[in-house]
Amino acid sequence: MSHTGTQTVDAVQPQLTAADRCDSCGAQAYIRAVVNSGELLFCAHHGKKYEEKLMAVAESWHDESDRLLEDTRA
Repeated sequence: MSHTGTQTVDAVQPQLTAADRCDSCGAQAYIRAVVNSGELLFCAHHGKKYEEKLMAVAESWHDESDRLLEDTRA
C-alpha cells in the first residue's frame, strides 16, 4: 500500500468499472474504502464528503476520481 497526499491507495486492487455503483446514491463509483466490516464504494462527490471520517478507520482507500479529469478524445 502506498500513501499519496491524504489518500492511501492500494495498488493491487482492480480498477473500478461502470458496474461499480456508489453506496450512497447509485452513481458510478470512483472510490473504494475497505473497513473492517467490508467494502464501501462511493462516487467522487460522496467519497470526498466522507473521506475525513473514513480515513480514520479505513484499512485502504482506493481513489480513481482523477479519471473524471482525463481527456478521452482520441
